[in-house]
Amino acid sequence: MLERVKEFNMDKVIEEFELMTKDAERVQRETLKRILEVNASAEYLQNFGLDGRTDLESFKSCIPLATHKDLEPFINRILDGDDSPILTGKPITTMSLSSGTTQGKPKYIPWNDELFETTMQIYRTSFAYRNREFPIKNGKALNFIYGSKQFKTKGGLIATTATSNVFRNPSYKHAMKALKSQCCSPDEVIFGGDFFQSLYCHLLCGLIFREEVQLVCSTFAHSIVHAFRSFEQVWEELCNDIREGVLSSRVTVPSIRTAMSKLLKPNPELANIIHKRCIGLSNWYGLIPELFPNAKYIYGIMTGSMEPYLVKLRHYAGVLPLCTADYGASEGWIAANVNPKIPPELATYAVLPQIGYFEFIPLTQLENENTFLCVNPQPVGLTEVKVGEEYEIVMTTPTGLYRYRLGDVVKVMGFHNSTPELKFIRRSSLLLNINIDKNTEKDLQLAVEAAAKLLVEEKLEVVEFTSHVDLSKEPGNYVIFWEINGEASEEVLHECCNCLDKSFVDAGYTSSRKVNAIGALELRVVRKGTFQKILDHYLGLGTAVSQYKTPRCVGPTHNIVLQILSENVVKSYHSTAFN
Repeated sequence: MLERVKEFNMDKVIEEFELMTKDAERVQRETLKRILEVNASAEYLQNFGLDGRTDLESFKSCIPLATHKDLEPFINRILDGDDSPILTGKPITTMSLSSGTTQGKPKYIPWNDELFETTMQIYRTSFAYRNREFPIKNGKALNFIYGSKQFKTKGGLIATTATSNVFRNPSYKHAMKALKSQCCSPDEVIFGGDFFQSLYCHLLCGLIFREEVQLVCSTFAHSIVHAFRSFEQVWEELCNDIREGVLSSRVTVPSIRTAMSKLLKPNPELANIIHKRCIGLSNWYGLIPELFPNAKYIYGIMTGSMEPYLVKLRHYAGVLPLCTADYGASEGWIAANVNPKIPPELATYAVLPQIGYFEFIPLTQLENENTFLCVNPQPVGLTEVKVGEEYEIVMTTPTGLYRYRLGDVVKVMGFHNSTPELKFIRRSSLLLNINIDKNTEKDLQLAVEAAAKLLVEEKLEVVEFTSHVDLSKEPGNYVIFWEINGEASEEVLHECCNCLDKSFVDAGYTSSRKVNAIGALELRVVRKGTFQKILDHYLGLGTAVSQYKTPRCVGPTHNIVLQILSENVVKSYHSTAFN
């Protein structure tokens, strides 16, 4: 018997959130108490002498701050099949894998039903505020989501990516139906196992249900841009499939073909409409609303490392608003976007005080220590943060992460009642650094945006980019890799290289460049499809496309990625900006 879909009550969800956030400090203490009560028998907590206590003072005095590296010995025991209460009271039976694009290899992170429930709480909260501003009817979502394969660890635990753990949960589909966001693609497409075939069929399903599509979404903005860049290449083939009612031979996975055959029927009229819409566009501007006339907005994570895709996403979106999704990580959720009308670049996230216990290390403490692993940082509580200050987030979750340093730096932009509204700034570990320079992912993004403006006159754009610190010679220098969608002149690319160098305005960088303590920046242009090869590499490691983020700084742990980039360099330029 199918589970009955509960009616979604927008006003009630908003009312509950407003109530929770009016007394965030009390809710935080109750949340911590609840987490510690159910996990009182956990070896990790017992080892530090917490001894069943659940008050905040005992927790902070007994339990130290921790990183994933600190927890790895405990997680490895769980992976090997030890089902004693190690990190949690109940045994962990499922693990999530992080994307691995930041540190070079995926991390195992405990997963349980409580984490699924917090995911649904975040979804319901942000949907309530979003639906108040952009009401949608009972239609469908063109959702570019991809489940990765599950596998069993040495000890018999199920492991897959965090997004796949969400999509595979039996309650997920019912929850999405309640939120009027049911995916228009069948499960066989989502879990098809071949990214390119699944993407093709997502697009085809969207076109088949084009009148019913109310929103276009994915976990990350990158996936949406990638999907419509692919559409530019295959749109005529898609039209032919719809016209003939026969699926392209490019789709070979039997389960996908069977599922699609149930949806695909000859429809020359629809094929002609889509064909006419496509040929009427100028450089694909406004493609999404042309294809999906009833879509109300585009939704996905659009902040942080996704910001570079916003220009292209707006190009495809035309007049449709972009709504950035919520703030979290594979380790757990943190905050919801309750101001969906605000552009992604200015978006803030209001912390849900009931889904975890949150602490914040003032960045000034870490900078004074000049190291991420400050000897003894003193975090402050959720309601003790100050507007305008930057912090590193520390989280305690129902999955056995206690005072866990997430590695994200956020800025407090204001308060929603008594809970802070955060703006994601950067990953604390993602820095370009050689000497006394300190450039973040955001600094890199701004430099690339400034230099890419020089390509506009040649009607070109930077499709993807990343960076590397080359210490193989003295002095070391920054290397920026670009993939461009065409051929630029030598003169323009040399100008771009100089512009990149001058756009890193960090005082430590500019002073080091002037005295040659840091060498000339190098721009390396790679051949078309290079970043696709990097994506293929991560897919081969088990990363889900839904979780994929292009690594913006290729460090020593990214050997294969650096090899792919190096083997595909077609042009190289050295800056003369400081000569």
